[in-house]
Parts: sequence; C-alpha cells; structure tokens
Amino acid sequence: MQYHGVLRVFNSFSIISLQTRSYKRTMNLINPRDERDYIPIADHGLIGNLRTAALVSLDGSIESYCVPNFDSPSIFARILDKDKGGHFSITPTVPFSTRQNYLPSSNVLQTKYMNDMGVVSVTDFLPRPRKDSPTSQASKKPLLPWLVRRVECIRGTLPVLVQCAPAFNYARSSHITSIIDDDSIPFGSHQKKALFESDNLSLDLRYVSDCSKDSDGIQPPEVTLDLLDLSAKGHKGPAVQILLELQEGQCVTFVLRTPPTEVTHGKAGGATPQERDEEKERTKFEYSEEQRQGSAEVAAERDPVMVSALLKGRAMDDPFLTKELVSSLLHTTTRYWYEWISQSTYTGSWKESVLRSALALKLLIFEPTGAVVASPTFSLPEYIGGVRNWDYRASWIRDSSFTLYALIRLGFTDEANSYLEFIFERLRNKNPDGSLQIMYTIHGGKEFEEIELEHLDGHKGSKPVRIGNGAADHIQLDIYGELMDCIYLGQKFGKPLGYDDWLLVRDLVDYVVGVCKQPDLSIWEVRDTMRNFTYSKVMLWVAIDRGLRLAEKRSLPCPNRFKWLAARDELYEDIMNKSWNKEGQFFGQSYEDTDVLDAAVLIMPLVFFMHASDPRFVSTLKRIMKSPEKGGLTSNNLVYRYDVRKSADGVGGEEGTFCLCTLWCVEALTRAGQVDKTLLPKAVTMFEDFLLYLNHVGLCTEEISDAGEALGNAVQGFTHVTLISAAYNLSRTLSKPY
Repeated sequence: MQYHGVLRVFNSFSIISLQTRSYKRTMNLINPRDERDYIPIADHGLIGNLRTAALVSLDGSIESYCVPNFDSPSIFARILDKDKGGHFSITPTVPFSTRQNYLPSSNVLQTKYMNDMGVVSVTDFLPRPRKDSPTSQASKKPLLPWLVRRVECIRGTLPVLVQCAPAFNYARSSHITSIIDDDSIPFGSHQKKALFESDNLSLDLRYVSDCSKDSDGIQPPEVTLDLLDLSAKGHKGPAVQILLELQEGQCVTFVLRTPPTEVTHGKAGGATPQERDEEKERTKFEYSEEQRQGSAEVAAERDPVMVSALLKGRAMDDPFLTKELVSSLLHTTTRYWYEWISQSTYTGSWKESVLRSALALKLLIFEPTGAVVASPTFSLPEYIGGVRNWDYRASWIRDSSFTLYALIRLGFTDEANSYLEFIFERLRNKNPDGSLQIMYTIHGGKEFEEIELEHLDGHKGSKPVRIGNGAADHIQLDIYGELMDCIYLGQKFGKPLGYDDWLLVRDLVDYVVGVCKQPDLSIWEVRDTMRNFTYSKVMLWVAIDRGLRLAEKRSLPCPNRFKWLAARDELYEDIMNKSWNKEGQFFGQSYEDTDVLDAAVLIMPLVFFMHASDPRFVSTLKRIMKSPEKGGLTSNNLVYRYDVRKSADGVGGEEGTFCLCTLWCVEALTRAGQVDKTLLPKAVTMFEDFLLYLNHVGLCTEEISDAGEALGNAVQGFTHVTLISAAYNLSRTLSKPY
C-alpha cells in the first residue's frame, strides 16, 4: 500500500512528519554513501576449504581471511579494524537491501543485493575437489587454494563497486600493487590482473567475464582495474578498485590466490621466457581454433577443471582460467559438501540446525593433520569494549575431543579417525613429565606465543587485539577426561584401538592417577590462582573411568587396574564431599570456592559421573536456573558460566551469557526429564529460545549479550558441538513413550 502527501504520527510528546514511500522499499536499506561502521559479529557467513576460512559480511565484504592456513597472518581483518584491517568488498553503489544464505547442504555462500533497479547475486566459496575413490581421476585433482567470488546480475541493472584491499601480516607489512598482463587467460583479448606483493606473500586478483546462455545480444561486461590509494585510512599499500555496470545475464568471477612462483610446463628446471612466450602464442591459436569448432564445451564436459592443464602442459595447480573452469569449481565444491553431509545418520528433530552445525564443524578441520581449530577467527570480543579477546586458531584437546564426539554421533567417523591419528602422534611425543599440552598448533607444534597488536583498533574498539594464546602452557587437567572419552568413543564407533596405541593410553591413565589430586587453571583458563576446580576433578574421574572401560570391554592388559579403581572411587568421594555446598545445596566451582556457582558442573550427568535425577544434581540445576539477582546464572533462558564479580579469574572485564553453558543446561534438563517428565517442556522451551539466537545462516558465536547481540569468536566450534548433543538427546528422549 502506498500513501501520498504527509503522514502525521501523533503521540503525547511530539508530532513527526514523514515523507511517504512504500514501506517495503525502506526496510533493511543499506546506503553505500553512509560511512561504513563495524558490521555486527552475527551478520557474517563462513566459507572454507579445510585449510583456512573466511568471514563474509551481510553486505558482501570479506572481513576475516588468513592465508594460506587458519593460523597464518591475516590479509583481511576488517572486522577488527574497519579502516586499515583489509577487505575485499563487492557492494552496489546505490541504496540496496541484502539477503544471505548457503546453497542447499553446502558451505557455498550466496549474498543477494536487491534494489528497484535490479538484483545482483554474489556466490562465495573456497574450492574443494570431490572425494572419490583412490583410482578415480577426480581424486587426483589438486585443491586450488583460491578465493572465488562470482558476481551475477539476476534482474535489471545494478552498478557494483569492487574493492580488493589486502593488509598483509595483520596489517603490519607494506606492499606494492601492479596491474599487469594475465597469462592464465587462454584465449580472447589481452586481459589484466592485479598483483599485490609484500615481503613474505604475494597475491593476484584475476577475473573471468561471462554472460548466461539465454542472454540474447548481451556481451560479457567490461572490467577495468584501477589503483586505489587508501593510505589516509592507514593502509600500507595500494588497493584495486573495479566499477561494474552489470545488466541482467552478465557476470564476472573474481579469483584471489597466491600465484605459483614458477609454472614449469612439465620441465624439472622450468621453462625459459622464450618457451613460455611460444607456449602462450600456440595456446591462444589452438584455443581460438577449438572455440570456432565448438569443441571447448566438449572438452569442458570431459574434465573442465583439468583439461586446460593436461592438454597445454600447465601445472595442475595453475590451470588456465576459463568460464568452464570456474563453473566446474562451483559444481564440484557444492557436490563435495552435499556428498559429505549426506553421510549423516541423524533423523531426529531440529535436523536443519543439526546439519548446519555439522557443516560448520567440518569447516574447522585442518585436513593435512586432522587437527580441529576451536574457531577460525581471532580476538573477537566477549564483551563490546572489553579485554576478553582471544585467539582460538589452535587445536585445543578439549574442544577437538568434543567436536569429534558430536560428529561421531552423526555418523562421521573418518574425521574421528584422522584426529585420533593426530592426537596419538602427540602422545608419542609427550612432555618430559608425561603430560600433554592443552592445545597444539594445527601442525602439531607446542608454541603459540601471545602477542598484542596495538596498531589495530579491535572490533568496535574492543582492545587489545591478540594473536597467539598465553594459555598454551597452562595446566588444565580436565583435558585428559575429554581426550579419553573421545578415544573411547572413537574405538567404539571408528577404528579399533591397536595394542601399541593401548600402551600409550595406559601410560596416559597412569599419569592421570598420579596428578588427579593436584590443582589446575580449569576449563575457563583463569589467569590467577590454581585451584581444585570441580569440573576438572569430574573430567579426571572420566579419564580413569574410560581407561577402565576400555580395558574391560576389549580385554586389554591392565597391570594397574586396581590402582585405577581405587583412584577413581577416591576421586568421586572427594568431589561429593569437598565440592558440595551444604548450606546452598549446590556443587561449588572448586574445593576452595564452594560458595561460587559455576555452570561447568552441568557436565556431570552428560559424562555419566552421576545421573541427572540425583537430588544433589537436581538441586544444583535448579540453583543455576535462577536469575543472577536471586543467586543463579540464568537470564532470559541463557546461562552465564559464572559470576565474574564473585569469582576472580585474573582477566577482569565483563562478558555475556555462554552458549556452551546454555546448551549444557538444556541437555541436563533433558536427562533429568527422563525421570521427572515436568522438566522436558522446560528443556524444549530453552532449546527453542536458543535457536532464535542463531544468525541468519544458522551459525553460532561463543556468547550472547544481555541485549541479544552475538559476542566472541565466530564460528565457535564448542557451541555447535553442544547444539548437536542437546538436539540429539532431547529428540531421542521426546521420541520415547511417556
């Protein structure tokens, strides 16, 4: 409905005059002429290739991207510094509204810009070859470490501005930018590309222009690369800018990559410049001839990804850039994700959220080693303007173990087997005292030095920006419980445990028995005093318990069986006596601080330490579910991990509710509801409420503020893990007859 003239809105305080216009045209409108501020953390999608990952904002900007691996220095970090962090943006130059979604059953992201004039779609992905049998040709295709952005006009016309502004080495290194000839284009007119060169890394930006087959009379759009000086905003080298005037049916695909240092053309010593020029001329002629005969499409059908490389002698990781190639990359990438998620055995409720969580967790796996990062991002704040900003681009034993536990439940055992190979390699190279690190780099290293980047402003001014993590050398004894639970489930549902690996496990349990009475710094990685944290003690009990179960179920030799049994039972008694607050009737955070409530104790029934119907646990659960004003930890059906004003952790500052704790509470209610059916509706309500805080593409962050704003690193693996577990158990419990 349209209104003409002036609409007057009366209230007791003021009279507002509004120029009228159709409501649908002003809703969610983005005006590119406005100064661009920080985009909320939740307003991003994630793409990846099992080597690294990139955050894509709702307005089409690559906000976070590290090359070539998760833990490499960033080239785009606009989410941490809106002026000089670096970005790769594709944005209409006229006011527009935007929508973003994943292509079905995939991690290929699509962003649509809509305006009265037209609609433009941007498809973003990091290519993945399909997983085929070892003898197939497809399995021999290399993984191309490219960032691909396909821009297509769907309706009408829309002007689009493309800016590629890398900021190398966390925006610390300068670079030079050149616009040079692109020798990877096999036929057609002379084409340019942008080359960005810093001391330790180079990137090039290439493109392919195209138009859809049913676009009669429409020619591919013209693309002109121009240098752009952003030094006034703090950039240390020129950017590149492209203005596209797209009309319906036209598209341009941009490819950002690290260019190969030498294309050998099949020669061990490389080709001479003259040979490369001759090859280029011959290739141009042969391809234009093929094109005239119509055989380019035939070749593309045979093997569009590799036909250029194989027939023309280019290296397989540097094929000619053609429209057939980019089309095939999109097809094979979507097929890869579809075929992977199709292996899921999950049939319960909330399936869409569960499978999206599984796809998100898959993006956190570093395929070369099997390591799992806690999050692909770094230093996003747990409280806007606060200091709790951490780098999670490493493989925590705790987070990784829970991740594999969730994937095993859904039927994905290959990932569990790969991670267990990674962790058994760490067991073979333990610390001299027999301990493990709480985290390792994705390559298996032990050093992850924490550094503060003072030159970056931080997301919405949240400083300091940190890379690395000072908790790497912390003593956090709970990790042995999570690891042993993962090993137990891995050998049960995946690859059986061999004798040599059992010896490593046996030594690990012996170590746990020796340290189970020592204090630590807990799952929350406090940075002040070591204490006997209840959560850590429960997980140490789990470590010994799973060792005993393995020995019994597999009839494995266990010389210290009775010592293990005695240690496990003594630990149980200690927890029940020393962690229990008799006055408050709840389990305290530690033996030393029984008056402090900690949501981590919700783990007890989830790891079968005690049944959720145990009166002590039910009393603790009910206390946690009270509001903070009444001594609890729950606000608006969201759970804080502990009261930072009552529990000193050596960090300071404030934080939001913890998604992990909220979902643990859902699962605890579910398990208690197996006996007390009145608790099940509360579990359902709490879980449904939590799903409202997933972002527009179903992804989770680490925390949620009182105002409902997403906080912390994104995507947070631990949150998706507990979402899967909560949905799995709640769905299974609800399906049972009352």
